[in-house]
Amino acid sequence: MSRPVRFELLARDTGSGARVGRLATPHGTLETPAFMPVGTQATVKGLTPDLLRATGSRMILANTYHLALRPGEEVVAALGGLHTFMGWDGPILTDSGGFQVFSLAARSKIRDSGVTFRSHLDGSLLELTPERAVAIQSALGADVAMCLDHCPALPATRDEVADAVRRTIAWAERCKAAHERPDQSLFGIVQGGAHADLRAECTEALLGLDFDGYAVGGVSVGESREQVRLALEVTTHLLPEDRPRYLMGVGRPQDIIDAVATGIDLFDCVLPTRNGRNATCLTDQGPVKLRNAAHRYDSRPVEEDCNCLACRKFSRAYLRHLFLAKEMLGPILASIHNLTYLQRLTLRIREAIIAGRFVPFRTEVLEALGP
Repeated sequence: MSRPVRFELLARDTGSGARVGRLATPHGTLETPAFMPVGTQATVKGLTPDLLRATGSRMILANTYHLALRPGEEVVAALGGLHTFMGWDGPILTDSGGFQVFSLAARSKIRDSGVTFRSHLDGSLLELTPERAVAIQSALGADVAMCLDHCPALPATRDEVADAVRRTIAWAERCKAAHERPDQSLFGIVQGGAHADLRAECTEALLGLDFDGYAVGGVSVGESREQVRLALEVTTHLLPEDRPRYLMGVGRPQDIIDAVATGIDLFDCVLPTRNGRNATCLTDQGPVKLRNAAHRYDSRPVEEDCNCLACRKFSRAYLRHLFLAKEMLGPILASIHNLTYLQRLTLRIREAIIAGRFVPFRTEVLEALGP
C-alpha cells in the first residue's frame, strides 16, 4: 500500500529505544527525531517562513479548531491551501482540535457524537465531530491530519480515562472511514493516561485500523516527568517500527531526550516560542532569563556556540534592553534562538544515535541542563 507520508528507519541505538528515521511527505523530507514548531493560526508567532527555515525547522504544526474559526477552512482552501496561504513550502501537520477538548474544557461539551465548542472569539457554536475534523483538515491540505481524540483533564479517575479511551477508539474509526484525501496521511492518537492496560487497549485498537502514523497523546496535561516516562515506556514498544511515532505537546529539552530514548520520532510544543516571548532562552546549561539585571552589561551572546541570528549579531545586554523597552524585536530574536537550539539538539541526538553513543550523550546533556 502506497502511503503519502512514508517512514524509513535509518539507525537504531543498541542501548535504548532511540532511533533515526527519514520521513518523506508530499512537501519534502526530514530526518527524525525532529521538532515541529507550532503555528497554531497559520503562523509561528513573530517568524516569517524564511526566518523559520533558517532555524533548521523543516515541518510545522497548525490547528484545526483555530483555523476553522478564523479565517475558516473554506477561505484557506479557496486561496490554494494552507501551504500557499501561509507561504510555507515544507511539510505541515494539523492537530485535530482534540487538545482544545482539554484546554477549552470550560467552553466545550463532549458527547459520543463529537464536541460542541463555544467560540472564544465571538461565542458562536462550533460542532466538531470526527467527520468534521477530517473534512476541515482535508480542506486545509496538511500533509498529516490527526484523528479527533478525547484527552481527559487531570486529575482523572480510572473510569474517566477508560471512557476517554473508548471514545478515542470510536472517533478514530469514524475518522478513518471519513478520510479520503489521497495526498494526506492520517495519524491515530493513543490515550490511556498512566494506565498501562488502557494504553495497550487503545494501541491495539488503533493498530487494527492501520494508520499511517501514531501519536502518544495525553502526556502534556500536568503529569509528572515520571508519569510521562511511564506512559511512553508502556506505549512505544507496542507501536510498529515502520510508522512514525509522535509525542504531542512536549518541548522541554530534558523531556525530548527522555522520549527519544523510548523510540519517539516527532515532537511539537509552544514552549520555545512562548518562552522566547517571555525573555527566556534555552541553552545547554539551562535557561537564561534575559530580563535579569546581571545581563545589563553582558556583551556575550545568549550561547557562545550558537549560529542563530540572535547569537551571531546581538549581545545579551541588547536583548535585555529590547525586552525592557518592550520592542517586538526582542521576542522575535529570542524565539529564533530557542527554535534553533531545539533543532540543533535534535541534530546532535541523531548524530549520537548514528555514532552509537546516545546513552552517554543523554547522560552528559541531562547533567549539563540540570533539574
